[in-house]
Order: sequence, then structure tokens, then C-alpha cells
Amino acid sequence: MSKNAPQSDFLRLLEPAMWRAARLARSLEGRVQNVPKLEEDNPAKQALTEADTRTQEILLEALAIHFPGVALAAEEETPSVGRFPTESDWRVVIDPVDGTLHSYLEGRGPYAVIIALVKGGEYEASFVALPREGLLFAGARGEGAFRARAGGPLRPVRAEADGNRILVSHGIPEAAQVYMQARGFEVVPACGGAVAVAPLIRGVRAGLRWFPSSGIGISIRGRAGARIAAQGGACLRAEKGAEFPIDTTTRAETLRVAAREADLELLAEALRVAGVVS
Repeated sequence: MSKNAPQSDFLRLLEPAMWRAARLARSLEGRVQNVPKLEEDNPAKQALTEADTRTQEILLEALAIHFPGVALAAEEETPSVGRFPTESDWRVVIDPVDGTLHSYLEGRGPYAVIIALVKGGEYEASFVALPREGLLFAGARGEGAFRARAGGPLRPVRAEADGNRILVSHGIPEAAQVYMQARGFEVVPACGGAVAVAPLIRGVRAGLRWFPSSGIGISIRGRAGARIAAQGGACLRAEKGAEFPIDTTTRAETLRVAAREADLELLAEALRVAGVVS
């Protein structure tokens, strides 16, 4: 990739591969088995299927054609990973099936296909596909956010405070969920990629993630959709009301995302009720 390559090239050239990857993941639902990665430390991270590996290879094949000089932060060790340099000014983050265990294999809420372009640790452009819903979201720094349905064209999209659904990551404390339900909201479990773009989905009010960890907290792959939400005008907060970091290094264990500050406060209060510092 040229040092000065625009983010729009990434969106334009990778869009067809994203649709192919999403269709493949969808076609394999219910037909693949979990083959755990035993080196990982929890069942969610261990989960691995043929859908993960084949979907990632579709994305890597497109990258090798259009952006062969990028380094990778790929979720899986598939054959094409070795075709790319280990160091570059540009890095591409890939999660071929975000939410493999709970969302894909167990069918608990949306899963996602994610690819994003990073420079200097900052997310410059991102894709998040929700194959089961037939949706594709894209966004690039300074160029807005876009949404497409079922292979149609990407069109500009803005965050909206419509609907009564709130997408939450698996593991959100039950007390927090009860608090939101008591206020008339439908709480829907979802993968991190879906949560990040929640207010860009019709009928979804907001998204909430909480991932306490001794490391960076919310993973770098789970942050990719934050670039899209931010470009779509959504408000994003980490713990203690800080701006959510749309980068690969700053620690954050909470993500609250919504079109309105009032909805962000509702999410914060739900975590406080559950005894979580938000």
C-alpha cells in the first residue's frame, strides 16, 4: 500500500470480498463443528470452525491482490497469513467470525465479519458485516459511515435513537440486563462487532460492552466497528465517561454507544446497578 493511500480505496476495493466472506459464513451456519484452539485461555477465544478459516482466506486473498504490503493482526493462522510482511506502516485487523462460540455456533444474537485498516495504531477504515441480518457497515475517518443490505450499494447512514433493542456483549451482568428490561428495553446478546455499530442498525437504540481483563480489555478486533459508529455520528464512551479509544493500544474495558447522551447515561446506570464502575 502506498504511504498516502486514501482510506476510501480500502472500502472500495475490499467491499466485494466482504460480501463473499459474509455469504460464506452464512452458508456454513449449522454445518461446521467447533475445533477449539487449546492454547487460548477461555472457551470463547478457543472456538474455531471451518467458517473462521475459510472466511479469513477470502479476505486475505483480496488483500494480497490490492494491498500486499500491509502487516496483519489476523485472528486465525491460515495459509495466506505468511504472504504478508510482519512490519509495515499499515496494518489490517481481521476477525473472520466475531462471536464464533456464543453468536455463531450457539445462535445467541448477531455475529460479524470484521476487517479494518490501521495506521499508527489508529483505525482509519473499517467494515463490519452482519451475515445473518444481511447487513454491511463501512466507515473511514473523515468520510462518513455507510450501510448496505443484501448486496445492495453502500449508502450514508447516521446513528438514530429508534427502536427499543439494546445490543449487549455476552457476559454483561444479569443485574444490568434486568435494569434495562425494567425500563422497557429488549436486551439482545451480540458479538462485539455488532454492539459497536448498534445505533446504526434500524430498531436498535444502543450498544453496551463490558470486558474486564488484565490486558487491553476490549480486544483490538472488537474496536473496529467503533470507527464506523463514530463516523455515523454516534456517541462512544469508555469507563468513567471517557471518550472510547478508536485505537489498538489504549486500555478500555467498557464501550457504551448510542445516538443520544441520555441513552449513554441509561447504560452507565445499568452497569452501576450491577456494581460495575462505568
